[in-house]
Amino acid sequence: MAFFSKQDSETVGLDIDGGYLAAAVIKDGSIGRVASAVMPTGVTSDGEVIDSDTLSAALKDLFATYKLPRRVRLGVANQHIVVRQLDMPLIQDPAERDAAVRFQAADAIAMPLEEAVLDYVTIGAHETADGAVRERLLVVAARTSMLSSLVEAVKAAGLKPDGIDLSAFALVRVLGKSLASMDAETPARAIVHLGGVTNMAIAVGDVCLFTRPLHTAWEDDDAVVSSVAEEIRLSLDFYAGSPEARRIESVVLAGLGAEDDKVREALQQRTGLEVSIAEPLGGLGTHTVPSLDDPFRYTVAAGLAMGVAA
Repeated sequence: MAFFSKQDSETVGLDIDGGYLAAAVIKDGSIGRVASAVMPTGVTSDGEVIDSDTLSAALKDLFATYKLPRRVRLGVANQHIVVRQLDMPLIQDPAERDAAVRFQAADAIAMPLEEAVLDYVTIGAHETADGAVRERLLVVAARTSMLSSLVEAVKAAGLKPDGIDLSAFALVRVLGKSLASMDAETPARAIVHLGGVTNMAIAVGDVCLFTRPLHTAWEDDDAVVSSVAEEIRLSLDFYAGSPEARRIESVVLAGLGAEDDKVREALQQRTGLEVSIAEPLGGLGTHTVPSLDDPFRYTVAAGLAMGVAA
């Protein structure tokens, strides 16, 4: 059970959203097979599994109906996942680096690390005034019990979990674009996925710098829209007050609520930023998605299927 598994062409990206299941396979750099199904109410809550048996049955039916490969890469997004940025000396030895990360993470993460799965990715490096090289890491910690309940439900459906990734990382992976350089002046953008779990990531290109799942799940309701927009604004303000925060130049909407004009207008009013709608599958194309299906269902699933480059 680990975060950030590598790409495998036979692995399905599986997004267990609050309202639906979505599966995607990447083939030759574009979307291959996709499949989705409505998920019964009450199976998950705020991104966590509540009814394992019903989830397993729904997954078993989806994968049998569409004859999908059994290896899956899972996405997670909930309030009990902690993401922190650490600034550390550059350490070449992998074992020493892992030990140093855990040592610093123990102070930065309000969670007993013996009860958590912890992983990290490099998001940049810089040189100090005295010539020393330091790197910035994004460290992710999640309670083992929470991940275990998800993994057990997936295994009970006859599937083989190949790795666990942050849904926000998958979102940035599919919608972000690789940049030739990422200096301190390069602006960031906020990517917001509106669905059963409202998830926000702040990224420069395809590098995620900050992520936060929001309490309010999107619904086409005026009061909910207002609440979602305000929570996004507060999250942007929180990020802006953090060390090394970058200027945010725009907000990009994805997910089933991306085309909700009320959300876009409310966000523009509250933030003063340009708000646009993402291409649902970035550069992967939507030509293989059935014409009556919503390609926004597959954004996170596609990012999970892309995995982490070796």
